[in-house]
Amino acid sequence: MNSKASCLLSFALFLLFSSATSAFNITKLLGRHPNFSSFNDYLTQTQLSQQINSRNTITVLAIDNKAIASIYGKPLDMIKKILSVHVVLDYFDVQKLTMLPRKTTILSTLFQSSGATANQEGLLNVSLVNEGEIAFGSAVKGSILTAKLVSSVAAQPYNISVLQITAPIVPPSIDQAALPPKAAKSPAAVPKKSPATPPTQALSSTPAVEAPMPSQVAADAPVVHSRQGLYR
Repeated sequence: MNSKASCLLSFALFLLFSSATSAFNITKLLGRHPNFSSFNDYLTQTQLSQQINSRNTITVLAIDNKAIASIYGKPLDMIKKILSVHVVLDYFDVQKLTMLPRKTTILSTLFQSSGATANQEGLLNVSLVNEGEIAFGSAVKGSILTAKLVSSVAAQPYNISVLQITAPIVPPSIDQAALPPKAAKSPAAVPKKSPATPPTQALSSTPAVEAPMPSQVAADAPVVHSRQGLYR
């Protein structure tokens, strides 16, 4: 093989490799849809967009600006965990989801691949409900299906699919990790009982004397004379 043919082969391999590693750009795809601007900004701030673009096959469950407001104000590292749950490590468009062989299927996400998960918090539950509706939720035991599929936003078969869902999917273990520890309750003070006052008769052996009535006192009071008359 001469040098010219070798150079052409190397250039062809370079183009093939470049096209494979940059098959899509999630930031540009979402940039065409202003109602996903907040979701798109979070993907950039958390650097999840770079991880998404480095994959060959991916599905992104996007949330519009109104729905994503429920996670505003949370720490950025928590938002990264939440949004990485919205990145499925396989290609799913609407048609493929409606043809799932099982009514309930467990999907692996980008958060699961991080290796920092426990109790299935990095897995996603997708189920067919209400005669054809598709619902999503955390696969953590006891979790409920919190979001439903709205429509397809963008697709490049079979590299990337962007699907809109109605609400964020937040595994309970992620949300509880940010809650401050509960303060220990101090034991309730037990009121001290005042000593019971002993009966009067128990204080003295002298029998109690009944007090005279006011009218009797007035009748028995001595009469006192004064210069102006009599008074009692």
